[in-house]
Amino acid sequence: MGEFFDRLSAHIHWVVFLLLEALSGFMVFQFNSYQGSVWLTQANTAVATIMEWEAGVLRYLRLPVENDLLMRENITLQYNLEVMRRELAQLRHDSTYTEQVHSKVFSGEDLLPARVVTNSVRQKDNFLVIDAGSHDGVEPEMGVLSGTGVVGIVCKTTPRHALVMSVLNSHSSISCRIRGTDYFGYMKWNGGNPLQVSMDDVPRHARVKVGDVVETSGFSNVFPPGIFLGKVAQVHDSRDGLAYALEIQLSTDLSCVETVCVIRNKIKEELDSLYSKR
Repeated sequence: MGEFFDRLSAHIHWVVFLLLEALSGFMVFQFNSYQGSVWLTQANTAVATIMEWEAGVLRYLRLPVENDLLMRENITLQYNLEVMRRELAQLRHDSTYTEQVHSKVFSGEDLLPARVVTNSVRQKDNFLVIDAGSHDGVEPEMGVLSGTGVVGIVCKTTPRHALVMSVLNSHSSISCRIRGTDYFGYMKWNGGNPLQVSMDDVPRHARVKVGDVVETSGFSNVFPPGIFLGKVAQVHDSRDGLAYALEIQLSTDLSCVETVCVIRNKIKEELDSLYSKR
């Protein structure tokens, strides 16, 4: 303790100097209106800058949550657009029970958000792993979407993770159609460009042109109709010359997908049971 006071007494002049400086500064800003206003202006500017930095940091930390919300809203809007399109085409048609249930497929409880843990796009058979599994309600044969389109189909699950067969897989075959028509085919990946797939078995009398939108057909219990897949990039003749083979530019770049949603179709078990009784 004595050593502390010795050191303090040796530097007491600096302590007194700092105290006098603080006191003089206080008196200048307190009793002079101009200096006081300058001080308040500068202090407010500094506080505003700090608060702006803080708000920026908080916005950055909230980006993952906002990204999930935007993705789910985008998927919901895609399906709602398809519902509106069908209602306009069949204005006087009374919806069947199945159509009424399908119109609710994308309610909030049926879209399970998840994040991509691992992903591949350069193999012949590509897969993704997501951080949602059987404990979260994920089951095999459930569809997986991103905010820009179809990602793949769940093939295996563990309690906390799921293995997803990517659309960039030689065994993937997704029923699709040309938007605004009844012409449908199957979307497949033949390797190579991860942004391009093919659509086969399109009839010769179909009026197809470059730029036409390709979407899910709804002819399965995995994906509802109207989900955006991509656009026609090229139109070729099939090998036998009896149909068209289309090159489709995918809407989703699977090499940079980070967040996805799993579709939990409420009527899947009912449809599976119905098909098994045929």
